Amino acid sequence: MSPADLTPPEAARWAARAGLHLPDDRHAAAAATANHIHSVVAVLRELDFGDTPPAGAYRATAGAYRAGKEKHDAAV
Repeated sequence: MSPADLTPPEAARWAARAGLHLPDDRHAAAAATANHIHSVVAVLRELDFGDTPPAGAYRATAGAYRAGKEKHDAAV
């Protein structure tokens, strides 16, 4: 456990601060979950997205996908 890891009592305090009642037997599980999420987010922060356009540049509709696929198929 690193010094930055959330302890079970701290998890209980944060839950109470957010207005959530956390039963005593869930403090350790909540702390472990928060620590895991924190470790995943820390890795994501280190990723270099370079020239990746923002999410708004993509269209998630089936029609846009098909149109792009047809263009690709026509070029091949």
